[in-house]
Amino acid sequence: MYRRPLQSAVRHVVNATASRAAHRKALDQESCFARALVTCQQYRVSTPCLTQCRTLHITAQLYSVKETPQHTEEEVGAFTKLIEAMGFTGPLKYNKWKIKIAALRMYTSCVERVNYDEFFEKCSLPDTLNSWFLVAQLHVWMCLVRMRQEGRAGKYMCRYIVHSMWEDVEQRSKIMGIDANHRKEAMKMMTETFYAAIFGYDEGILSDDSVLAAALWRNLFNRQCEDPRQLELMVEYVRKQMQYIDALDGEDLLLTGEVKWRPLVEENAQSILKVVTPTYNDTGL
Repeated sequence: MYRRPLQSAVRHVVNATASRAAHRKALDQESCFARALVTCQQYRVSTPCLTQCRTLHITAQLYSVKETPQHTEEEVGAFTKLIEAMGFTGPLKYNKWKIKIAALRMYTSCVERVNYDEFFEKCSLPDTLNSWFLVAQLHVWMCLVRMRQEGRAGKYMCRYIVHSMWEDVEQRSKIMGIDANHRKEAMKMMTETFYAAIFGYDEGILSDDSVLAAALWRNLFNRQCEDPRQLELMVEYVRKQMQYIDALDGEDLLLTGEVKWRPLVEENAQSILKVVTPTYNDTGL
């Protein structure tokens, strides 16, 4: 019993001392913070900022294949918008069967009017189905870039160019005797390769030659090109082909699909001439 008053007194003294110490510490911190704030403000006013900010590289320049006026979107009715939102194709300015035939002809030009043996030799590519596909998809991509400029009809044609390509690849794999399981796996791999290549080539054609060369190194050479002259040759080839087919008349391409490719190696690299205007009958054939 005798310890309780003593413990209460001691506890009271300790609490009071701790309270005064905490209050004094808080006052010291506030005064210290105030002095530091005033000093910092005075320094900020009297002394210029010594930290240099990193300048960001910002440019408004846009790269394009050719400085031509962009095609305006076609005005379509509410019904056409509705059925196209459902996944169907509305009426086009040309008959759809004509566009399908032109798409098949354009894909055929990518296969029959390209000297694949020359590509295999100049680019050191093995003579295989995969190498043939890599060269073919490059030319198909150039056709897609050109036809996407022709509005809804051009986009409809692009769909059947790609469809014709996959039909041809499957038929060639069957002729080579590839069994169904391996053919399915190969088609899946080629599909992934094709769409990845499209993104890479699109970026390359809208950028400088180094970006295009990187896309060709990844997709055409399959990361196995050690000769920079081969990359230079292919960059020049893609640039001149894009310039060439971009000068072709869009109406003729939609009705005929005829493309005569420039040779891989030109005697005169500056001679990019427009071919003779193709002829077709009243039905567009």
